[in-house]
Amino acid sequence: MERGSGILMPVSSLPSPYGIGTLGKSAEAYIDFLARAGQSWWQILPVGPTSVGDSPYQSPSAYAGNPYFIDLDLLIEDGLLTKEEVQGIHWGDDPTCTDYGLLYRERIPLLSKAAERGRKRDRDKALAFAEENASWLADYTMFMALKRHFGMREWTEWPDEDLRMHRAEALAVWRDKLDEDIWLFTYLQYLFFKQWNDLRKYARSKNIKILGDIALYVALDSADVWSSPENFLLDEEHRPMEVAGVPPDLFSDDGQLWGNPLYDYAHMQRDGFGWWVQRIGGAAKLYDAIRIDHFRGIESYWAVPASETTAKNGRWVKGPGMDLIGTLKAHFPDIQFIAEDLGYPTREVEQLLDDSGFPGMKLLVFAFDRRNTGGRMPHSYKTNSICYTGTHDNETLNGWIAHADPRDLAKARVYLGLNEEEGYARGFFRGGMSSVSCLFIAQMQDYLELGDEARMNTPGTMSGNWRWRMLPGQDLDGLADKIREMTILYGRNQDHG
Repeated sequence: MERGSGILMPVSSLPSPYGIGTLGKSAEAYIDFLARAGQSWWQILPVGPTSVGDSPYQSPSAYAGNPYFIDLDLLIEDGLLTKEEVQGIHWGDDPTCTDYGLLYRERIPLLSKAAERGRKRDRDKALAFAEENASWLADYTMFMALKRHFGMREWTEWPDEDLRMHRAEALAVWRDKLDEDIWLFTYLQYLFFKQWNDLRKYARSKNIKILGDIALYVALDSADVWSSPENFLLDEEHRPMEVAGVPPDLFSDDGQLWGNPLYDYAHMQRDGFGWWVQRIGGAAKLYDAIRIDHFRGIESYWAVPASETTAKNGRWVKGPGMDLIGTLKAHFPDIQFIAEDLGYPTREVEQLLDDSGFPGMKLLVFAFDRRNTGGRMPHSYKTNSICYTGTHDNETLNGWIAHADPRDLAKARVYLGLNEEEGYARGFFRGGMSSVSCLFIAQMQDYLELGDEARMNTPGTMSGNWRWRMLPGQDLDGLADKIREMTILYGRNQDHG
C-alpha cells in the first residue's frame, strides 16, 4: 500500500435532509472534500441493512446494501417519487442524530411506492440484476419477505418449521405467496447497487478509493445463517450451541457477548472455504480495500455457551489461521486487506499478522492510555501498518483528551509536542501524519474537533449508538486546505487532478 491518508466517515453520518446519510449529492460533495484535502481513501463502516440495535456489524445479510442509503432526491429525479411524497414526511428534529425508529416507520413504505412504479419500467433491468446476484439475493429477499410476514420476528422463532429449516418445498410455495414483498426487496437492492456503482465511479474520477469494513462474524438473524446452516455450529434445531464474544478486560468486567453463531471451520475447510470466498467476492464488488474486523478471531476465537448472559465463561478455540487467509489471498490477489488486530495481542496473533502480510492497526490514543497494555508508541510502528487517531469504537479524540488520566495526557503532550496554540487535536494529526505507517486515518469527528457527543459506538452498550451525523451546510473548504497542507508536508498527498 502506497503512503497516503484518509478519513473515516460512515455513509450514515453524511448530512441529509431525510434523516440519514445517503449515496447522492452529499456523498459526492464529501468525495470532493476528500480530494481537496489531498486524501487517498474514504473509509466507511459496513453498508449492509441494519436491524435491532442499529449496528452495521449485525446485518440480516453479508451482501445486501442498506435501503436507507438510497438517495431520495435521485429517486425524484428518476421519476420514482415526487417531491411532495418525500417532503411530506417529518424526518426528525435533530440533524446531528439518526432516528432509526423513524426511518423504520417511514422509509420502507416510501420506497415501496418507488418499487411499485419501477416494477413495469425497470423490470428487465432488475431481473437481470437478480440473476447476476442470485447466489445471495434469492435467499435474502425471501428471508426479508418472510420476516415481514411473521411480524419481523427472528427466523429462529418462526412458527412454520419447514420455513425455519429452509426446506425447498415450503420455500417454493411461499415464494408465490410473497411475490410482492420479494419484488420490493429485490428492487431496493437494484436501486442501492445502481446508486453505489455511480458513486464509486465518481470517487474514481477524483482518485479516491473506498476502504470498506466487514465483520468477522455474521448475525444469527440473517439470511446467511438461515440459508446455509451447515457453515455454522448449530444444533439440530439450527440454534447456536456456542456464540461469539470477547472475554473480560480492563474496559469491561463482563467482556462482550456478541451472540453471533460460530463458524464450522472444519466443514468450511472441506470445500476450500467456499462460503468465505463468496463473501469476500461480494465485498470486493463494493470496496477497493477491505478491513477485516476482529482479525484475531481467525487465529483463536472466544466461544461462549449460548445459554450464558455474559462473556465471562467462554473458552479460546483455535481458528483456521493461514489456511483461510491463504485461500483469500489466492482468490483475490488484487484486493488489499487490512487486519483489525486490536485487543488481546498474543505472539500467535502477531505471527499470523506477519505471515498474512496484511497491515495491522495502530491507535494513537492507545499509545498513551496506561490501561491498554497492548498499545505501541508511534516510534515503534512498522511501515506496513495503518495509524489511526481512534476508531468508531473509541471516544473521539477531543473526548479522550477531555477524559484522559492527567498522567497519560502529560505523556502525550511531551511525546507529540502538544500545545494549546496549535490545538491538541492537530498535534495528534501531526503525530499520525509523520509516522512511518503507510496509511494514516482520522475520524471525521476528530477533524471537526467534536467531543464525545459525536462518538459513534460504545462497545458493550445496546442503545444510543451509530447515530452521529455531520451538520448540513458546513463550509469545509478551510478545513480541507488545512488537512491538505499537513498531508503534503508529510508526503501523504495524492494527485487529484
